[in-house]
Formats: sequence, structure tokens, C-alpha cells
Amino acid sequence: MNVNCPTCKKKVEWIPESEFRPFCCKRCQLIDLGQWANEENAIPSGANKDSEMELPGIAPDIDIEQIEAMLADQEKDFFKE
Repeated sequence: MNVNCPTCKKKVEWIPESEFRPFCCKRCQLIDLGQWANEENAIPSGANKDSEMELPGIAPDIDIEQIEAMLADQEKDFFKE
């Protein structure tokens, strides 16, 4: 299977011998690491709701208590069986 390097978009073969996969080389791997270190890349955490994208199909005004109540109302629950 081939994937695109996240940094330069060069094709990379996804095999155990590809040392830097999904990156094509150490340089692209370090560029990506630098972007994370400089906080150019980030995983949304909910701490700053105004700047994060809303997920499609998820109501933004629903809170964790409402979700837990909806799950508790389910007849068949994976965790109860």
C-alpha cells in the first residue's frame, strides 16, 4: 500500500522496511515534529470551543450529562451485559 508523506506529499510504501513511514524521510518527520512543537498542529480538546470545528451531526449544546443520561436509557447496553 502507498500513502502520501504528510509533509511533502511524496508517495511512501507502507511496509516495515519504510523506516520513517508515514513520512518519506527523516527531514519530513522532523518538519512535522517541529510543527507540533510550535503548536501549528493541535488535536482539539474542547478547552477552546470557539476556535474548534464542530463535528457534523453532533449538537453543540449537548453536554456530557445529557449524553450519559441517553446512554443509561438504552435497553441494550454493551457495558451492562
